[in-house]
Amino acid sequence: MQESTVTVKGQTTLPRDVRAALGLSSGDRVRYVILDGEVRILKARSVKELRGVLARAEQRPVSLDQMEEAIGAAASERAKPGA
Repeated sequence: MQESTVTVKGQTTLPRDVRAALGLSSGDRVRYVILDGEVRILKARSVKELRGVLARAEQRPVSLDQMEEAIGAAASERAKPGA
């Protein structure tokens, strides 16, 4: 388990192993996520870095018209009695 000391100003140095595990370099930003009393540290990513994260090789892109059509079909299906 890694640990560090918090200064009077609320600052700390992330241990080398933590920086390595997150792939952090000087100047990188980190994000803190608080869940059920625990804090998780993540390397902050820009929106540009997220491009293609959800892409699937077997799935072709869908046009806006196709999306609208699918949304309309699903809404019509839900509006039917007993659905």
